Amino acid sequence: MEGSGNSLAKNGGKEKHILVIRFSAMGDIAMIVPVLSVLVKKYPELTITVLTRNFFAPLFSHLSNVRIYEADLTGVHEGVLGLGTLARELREEEIDAVADLHDVLRTNVLRSLFYFYGIPFEQIDKGRSQKKALTRENNKEFRQLKSTHQRYADVFEKLGYPIDLSEYTPPARRELLPSVYEIIGKQSLKWLGVAPFAQHQSKCYPKDLMEKVLSQLSDLATIRIIMFGGGDSEKEQLEEWEEKFENCISVVKKLRFAEELSLISNLDAMVSMDSGNAHLAAIFGIPVISLWGVTHPYAGFRAFNQPMENCILPDLDKYPKIPTSVYGDKVPEGYEDVMRSIPPENVIAKILDNL
Repeated sequence: MEGSGNSLAKNGGKEKHILVIRFSAMGDIAMIVPVLSVLVKKYPELTITVLTRNFFAPLFSHLSNVRIYEADLTGVHEGVLGLGTLARELREEEIDAVADLHDVLRTNVLRSLFYFYGIPFEQIDKGRSQKKALTRENNKEFRQLKSTHQRYADVFEKLGYPIDLSEYTPPARRELLPSVYEIIGKQSLKWLGVAPFAQHQSKCYPKDLMEKVLSQLSDLATIRIIMFGGGDSEKEQLEEWEEKFENCISVVKKLRFAEELSLISNLDAMVSMDSGNAHLAAIFGIPVISLWGVTHPYAGFRAFNQPMENCILPDLDKYPKIPTSVYGDKVPEGYEDVMRSIPPENVIAKILDNL
């Protein structure tokens, strides 16, 4: 079915409903938002249905012609038979084309089913061979790869809807509910978001160094530090810092996702690891200072429209194997402490440059 969607936009405007598939983590979903924003602005006749979790619906709430269809992958849509049920359900939604932004086993099963239904189906080119060359230890090809955002956009171009991501305009800051102000306080100080966690420990700034950053920033008394995380262990750590440092507050398990997103849209800057919170802030054009461990922005996961100089990297002369993996799940011996080569003073200086 390769190239089957190239005539979609040329058939008298008949086909207008595109299914976008992207399961997986928060950051991957957040990176779709700028792409779909440009797409529906350029092609307002399109209706977009995103096949993902309902939890992510607030990410798209400002896009009137984008909706969520939830895949129950542990229930009725589980396994090959369940995916068959899902494909039949989606066919009844009068889907005209499918943009697969994930390309995993599940989506390849769906590809075969939609092929049977005669529905055009295009998939992301993840650049796996290029990423392998970038992350291998020997004969490393150390160069900037295409961004994931552009890889998403390329799928729509194959369906006949080319877009220019430079045309993206961040949405307006979202209105904050009184409940948020009750937690954060009045907006008289600069609001700095800090998201110190990531899926893999190799991408987290060491606790003692992060404490030095928080301590010096809180001493300025001009910044409200709002800390983001999830899960019991992260909640416990952030509450410890909340108690220890002035002007630091944790919002873990205090806000619904929609409220947390509205808070992020009102930040003055965000400090994040190579993780989802960087991509959430980037949607709203918030300056993002990102800290990188054994991963690297060259793999294509830098937050959207954020300058390379805001990516704080370890000492690459000392650790030449970086990036050792795309996602941070491979840490060679001797690379456990790469982030310790990032001085807290560098982090603080970059934050103050962006506030």
